[in-house]
Amino acid sequence: MNKSFLSIAALFGALSVALGAFAAHKLREMVGPEDVATFETGVRYQFYHVFALLTVALLSEKFANRWMLRAGNCFIAGIILFSGSLYVLTAMKAAESGSLKLAGYATPIGGLFFIAGWFFLWLGVTRKP
Repeated sequence: MNKSFLSIAALFGALSVALGAFAAHKLREMVGPEDVATFETGVRYQFYHVFALLTVALLSEKFANRWMLRAGNCFIAGIILFSGSLYVLTAMKAAESGSLKLAGYATPIGGLFFIAGWFFLWLGVTRKP
């Protein structure tokens, strides 16, 4: 078991619940429904990939190879870039400040990390150590 991935998954999981509660109770007062939906997409994908990271953490002992490590790191990067950029975009809209371009570029890059993470997870369980 990879304790680092397990602990990061636990922290990201707690953050998912907190951000989801914030979106449900307070964010609706600050931004429009479209922006709330954007924020909730970030929360949803973060939570999905918490479970992916937990899976990697638990399987990494049985399938100890570089692919599992890469999968976990990609899931972490994807959460930070994809979900994080959606949170930043929503915050910038709420504050009505700044250019949204830079944060918008991070979202698809984070999505690519998610895809790579799933691919590396597949390699990790199908390749010999």
